[in-house]
Amino acid sequence: MSTNRPSQDSPWQGFYGPNLGYVIELFEQYTADPSSVDEELRKQFEEWGPPPSSDEANQESANYQQAPSGTSISKIVAASKLAENIRVYGHLAAEIHPLEEVSKDIKLLDPSHYGLSEADLKTIPASLIWAEAPRDVQNGLEAIQRLKDIYTKSMAYEFSHVHVEEEQTWLNNMVESGYIYPEMTNEEKIELLQRLTEVEGFEKFLHKTFVGQKRFSIEGLDILVPMLDDMIHQSVKGGTQNIMIGMAHRGRLNVLAHTLGKPYEKIFAEFHHSPNKELIPSEGSRGINFGWTGDVKYHLGADRSIEESSTARATLTLANNPSHLEFVNPVVCGYTRAAQEVRTEPGYPKQDVNKSFAISIHGDAAFPGEGIVAETLNLSRLRGYQTGGSVHIIANNMIGFTTESADSRSTKYSSDLAKGFEIPIVHVNADDPIACIAAVTLAYQYRMRFQKDFLIDLIGYRRFGHNEMDDPAVTQPEKYEKVNSHPTVRALFAKQLEAEGVIPEGKGDQMDQEVQQKLQAEYEKVKGVSKDGEVKDVEVPESIVKGIPAVDTSVALDQLKEINKALLERPEGFTVYPKLERILARRGNALDEGNKVDWALAETLAFASILSDGTPIRITGQDSERGTFAQRHLVLHDSKNGKLFSPLHHIPQVKASFGIHNSPLSEASVVGFEYGYNVFAPETLVLWEAQYGDFANAAQVLFDQFVSAGRAKWGQKSGLVLLLPHGYEGQGPEHSSGRIERFLQLAAENNWTVANLSSAAQYFHILRRQAAILGKDEVRPLVIMTPKSLLRNPRTSSPGEFLGNGQFNPVLEQEGLGKNTDKVKRIVLSTGKVAIDLATEAEGKTEELDHLHVLRVEQLYPFPKNDIKAIFDRYPHLEEVAWVQEEPKNMGSWAYIESKLRALAPAGATVKYIGRPDRSSPSGGDPDIHKKEQERIITVALRAEQVKPITQEGGNERD
Repeated sequence: MSTNRPSQDSPWQGFYGPNLGYVIELFEQYTADPSSVDEELRKQFEEWGPPPSSDEANQESANYQQAPSGTSISKIVAASKLAENIRVYGHLAAEIHPLEEVSKDIKLLDPSHYGLSEADLKTIPASLIWAEAPRDVQNGLEAIQRLKDIYTKSMAYEFSHVHVEEEQTWLNNMVESGYIYPEMTNEEKIELLQRLTEVEGFEKFLHKTFVGQKRFSIEGLDILVPMLDDMIHQSVKGGTQNIMIGMAHRGRLNVLAHTLGKPYEKIFAEFHHSPNKELIPSEGSRGINFGWTGDVKYHLGADRSIEESSTARATLTLANNPSHLEFVNPVVCGYTRAAQEVRTEPGYPKQDVNKSFAISIHGDAAFPGEGIVAETLNLSRLRGYQTGGSVHIIANNMIGFTTESADSRSTKYSSDLAKGFEIPIVHVNADDPIACIAAVTLAYQYRMRFQKDFLIDLIGYRRFGHNEMDDPAVTQPEKYEKVNSHPTVRALFAKQLEAEGVIPEGKGDQMDQEVQQKLQAEYEKVKGVSKDGEVKDVEVPESIVKGIPAVDTSVALDQLKEINKALLERPEGFTVYPKLERILARRGNALDEGNKVDWALAETLAFASILSDGTPIRITGQDSERGTFAQRHLVLHDSKNGKLFSPLHHIPQVKASFGIHNSPLSEASVVGFEYGYNVFAPETLVLWEAQYGDFANAAQVLFDQFVSAGRAKWGQKSGLVLLLPHGYEGQGPEHSSGRIERFLQLAAENNWTVANLSSAAQYFHILRRQAAILGKDEVRPLVIMTPKSLLRNPRTSSPGEFLGNGQFNPVLEQEGLGKNTDKVKRIVLSTGKVAIDLATEAEGKTEELDHLHVLRVEQLYPFPKNDIKAIFDRYPHLEEVAWVQEEPKNMGSWAYIESKLRALAPAGATVKYIGRPDRSSPSGGDPDIHKKEQERIITVALRAEQVKPITQEGGNERD
């Protein structure tokens, strides 16, 4: 059939049908009054000339679309606009709220708003306004009615913010074709009812058996469990090997029981042996311990092996999660990326996004309320963090504790944040099980096809209060009057199946009774066990008490020289920026006798030697490829064409992958991601570097709840390394302190190592020691206060033999001091940069300072008390022990270390503090004042007379 479209030579050849008619109308407007159309369109008309005439357009429509003669182009255009607006705005009238009636009076969805009557629509062929209309849809009226049926029922869609045309077209076609709706057999419907009965029955049994105990019931969102079942089934069948789930409390016990297969008996035991709820009102009962202190049961995770067939097997992981809602999201993404990568070959790890994927279950108040959500969504398409798309489900009970949605977000939907990341959104009524399963199909298929995130807004309600000790009617009386009279989804679905003749009348109730009988039988196994027992102190595992064993971290100097030589080789034609080339070239003889290795080269050699041992490495941070202070340069840029080259990907000694990525400007999400990556890939040395140590403040929740306490609470081992640039150089409050006091405050039970180093060799050996304990029971995170100005200070550089033959020393003694043991009356201890300041001032003053010895405490935690005690014991006339720090007195290490020094100091010796007084700000911002204060601290520390008493303000009295 001839289309009579504008010829191929015409600039209007892309316009035909309704679009061409619309352009003709605009041109007629322009002809009458050029100012009535916008400037861009005026220029178009001036350049292209008039479009084909109305007669030609009508003829074209008649031939191409079979429009009846006399059908108005404007009516076709209006009907097309109506159809499009149903797609875009249909969600406003959709039946997605189980408890609320939705107004259908939406102007944008009303044909009369477009000047259309039913008679008008009947005259328009369906294909003119819906190109892919089903065959049984004959005219415009039927098309509009069918589209409304699709877009305003139990499922509603928001795709217009997805700007990739291919994706939006695919999404619309999937929805409008009906492909996503499952063709369920009667047996499958009965299975779904059985699952809903188990989900509801479990909650009902807990409610009546453990009255008032917290469980954060799933009721009102029961369908979440069958949705997870279906998504897991689809993914395992599709070849996924690891499915990672992150979720908060709501419904967690139900997911543990039914999705993860945790035995009912074990869950009942956790309830049965719980302490009196009145004694622990804030957190309720403690769960079965995974670590040595354990956690409440609704924080715990689990793993499960799944076998769909002899060839389709997978592991399902539910991540442990504290009460800090949503902070598990980046952790789960880190798990997922680690599971997708192969790290056994040089270069960047090889990633297969189909091997693993993440499901994140959010709360409706937390999703827009917690900034970590946006930070994590931002990771989703970044080279160093993307996982091929996560499926997000908002478990939306339309309330946050007692706060209404209108008071918890500034958007219509809790899901609106996702629009900024072009994530497709489906809103679905939790009372329609079939629609909910359809939403899962769409989400999974989209993720597999486009390898991007997808969000399901599962809208239900909360049958009880925030927890089972609350009475929600106190704050939401009207809502809970509706909830109390509203049937459960199990009851609704059972009635539906009875009406369809799938099950006989009363079968649903019979299934419910059978579930209760099964639960009662499981409970009988544990209910007779006594709740009382001997109270014992928590016992920390022996491997943790002993700490890190002695490790040989030396590397033969010849081997280091070979590595160093290989690091300077470049591909033919690769041009390094000339200034940088000169800097790198100077490293060539750093290991020769008489020369020294600076901090950055020591790190590179440590990495290279670790890789040569077969241990993979991943390092990320806001500027980690180059280094914040232009010191690292592990990714080189060709100065002529911008191509990239990383020497650690190509040197012949390397036997494992090296992943290095600049991170987004986000601390919490990135620390969470790296922690998760490390936990799931324990054989990998994973490092996160802050741009400045102070910026770690923004990840404090991750340090508090995961990195420092994860092992004690959940038995979750981590060897994550944190690199926090720290040092007082007068740069101001946000560029001085890594807040070492916070990490020391969290230090207990050998949970991590906290170090503040003063030499390149020490850094080399502590990195190698960390790599050596990966995957072992003794592994723990490592927190290092790294230098800034000291990166290029010759006093931190080390001879090559210190790397080749040395080891990490928790305490270093200042060379040249303390030789005459009978004369030393004062020992000064310090750590990090201030130790170098002391060394600088003491240089050449050995005789003048014979009353003094200086120690550098390189490892602050675990505190090296035996090493320090042995040094103290060498000096029989010791009168004074002084701690020197550059941080204010209420910050830094003093509060942590004071009691330890008092315990070690000889009888009669005083313990003093030398440093800045208590302050509210970490550091001053005036370089001149900073310099004077620093000079005073160093002078007081080294002078012969005793340190004068500390004033009430916390500083030392001045001369």
